[in-house]
Amino acid sequence: YADKLKPEHFAEYRATRLAAGISPSNLNREHAYLRAVFNELTRLGHWAGENPLAKVRQMKISERELSFLSIEAMRILLKSLSGDAELVARICLATGARWSEAEGLRVSQVRGGQVHYTGTKSGKNRSVPISDDLIALLNAHLKSKYGDKAALAERYFASCYETFRRAVETSELQLPKGQLTHVLRHTFASHFVMNGGNILVLQKILGHSTLTMTMRYAHLAPDHLQEAKAFNPLDKI
Repeated sequence: YADKLKPEHFAEYRATRLAAGISPSNLNREHAYLRAVFNELTRLGHWAGENPLAKVRQMKISERELSFLSIEAMRILLKSLSGDAELVARICLATGARWSEAEGLRVSQVRGGQVHYTGTKSGKNRSVPISDDLIALLNAHLKSKYGDKAALAERYFASCYETFRRAVETSELQLPKGQLTHVLRHTFASHFVMNGGNILVLQKILGHSTLTMTMRYAHLAPDHLQEAKAFNPLDKI
């Protein structure tokens, strides 16, 4: 019961979960969810005491390096793909979409030279311009898939995650654990910044709720921390 929960109870629970192999990042999310329960109880007037998890520290997590594909690696990957999986991958690389967002893309979401993502993980709608060439590929894909009934189609793709996974294995690309399809989103963001893209624009494209999440890519900017060369004390000697 809520009124019986104490910080040490959650600490014991967390230790048990950690021993069972649950990652620290997942445990931090569970911590945040449970803390939010008490905040909501307070807001509704059902809880007058202190939030029992308010002073519990979250677990420290070492920042994980975000892997991304080089231009050559992208060519190898796309060459090993075909059909739905290839186009889904192209959309992810062109717009920074999550695999699920691109795979579930509806025909109505592509209009005015843009892809309009709705019902996203962050809850925010976002629109990303795409090239005429990619639009032509999508239209040709619909025509080849549905023929004369292409105009009546609702979705572009069927489920093709497994096809992508097998293609990665075939192409022998080495990806970090847990970054199979997400490497496409990281690749978009990384090359966007390396090519001089604005970090605030990138935040809007990716739909990040905070700039902190987007700043993970800032170190890839061409001029990132270049002041260190100009302002370091050794150069004054």
